[in-house]
Amino acid sequence: MDSSEADQAAAFLAVLETGSFSAAGRKLGRDGSVISRRIATLEARLGIRLLERSTRRVSPTEAGAKFRDRIREAMEMVRTAEDEARAMASSPSGLLRLSLPTTFGRLWIAPRLPEFMAQYPALRIEASYADRYTDLIADGFDVAVRIGEMKDSRLVSKRLAPTHRLICAAPGYFETHPALRDADDLRQHNCLGFTPMSTHPVWHLQRAGKQRAVRVSGNLESDDVTTLVHAAVSGVGVMMATNWLVARELANGQLVQLLPEWTAKGESGVNVVRASVRHAPAKTRVCVDWLSEIFAAPPWEAPTKRPAKKSPRR
Repeated sequence: MDSSEADQAAAFLAVLETGSFSAAGRKLGRDGSVISRRIATLEARLGIRLLERSTRRVSPTEAGAKFRDRIREAMEMVRTAEDEARAMASSPSGLLRLSLPTTFGRLWIAPRLPEFMAQYPALRIEASYADRYTDLIADGFDVAVRIGEMKDSRLVSKRLAPTHRLICAAPGYFETHPALRDADDLRQHNCLGFTPMSTHPVWHLQRAGKQRAVRVSGNLESDDVTTLVHAAVSGVGVMMATNWLVARELANGQLVQLLPEWTAKGESGVNVVRASVRHAPAKTRVCVDWLSEIFAAPPWEAPTKRPAKKSPRR
């Protein structure tokens, strides 16, 4: 229904409610002749007479009465829809669809979801885990957590926490391998390869403004970081990993950081993204606020405050 059709319907109802064209005009702030023209246009468009006119009053025809009832039903449905929309804008409810990176989401978000659900019992959560790029708008997600730089200009992003990559290995690895004193020494070590990394098999490192691109090799490559972490903990090889990925292994001594003076280039942070900040429903706002709160102090940083260890000298 366009604006002119809506005006015609409003004029029709006003005439029936007030009993005359002039009274309807006063109610709508229009001249009675304007109301009369709108009704005439409406009847011509529908091809049927809706009102019976007499010198004393205006009454609906049979078709007019049915039309009046249907319009009132439609208006009540619109009011109900508006009330529901306002309720969703002010109170978190309905289905909240989350897009989460697989490993990060399982490590750091999944354990906290129950507390979020307990805080907002009217919400239903659909958490989807995938490391591939998901189109929030096309795929219908409300909120997504993404790692790295944000390139989609259609989305509004907020940095939750910074991250960085580091070099690590199990302490026992050096029982059968030479010492690792400099970035170039990585070429002589069994390095575990993460195949989705854009620069694989080259590791980009920097120290004091100097950059080093080291082509590494090893006997294990995988597109699954968890596989590589298990291998590193078992002493298979040296791994480049993000601090959030190996925080617990570093904290309990299963892994030690190597070459701490070298910084690995790459992944720079964890972000929460959504389609828009304008008129966002309450469910989206509270989710973004909750994620911002739990990552305000990144949970993986505290355990990794242990002093970095140098590889044993042999």
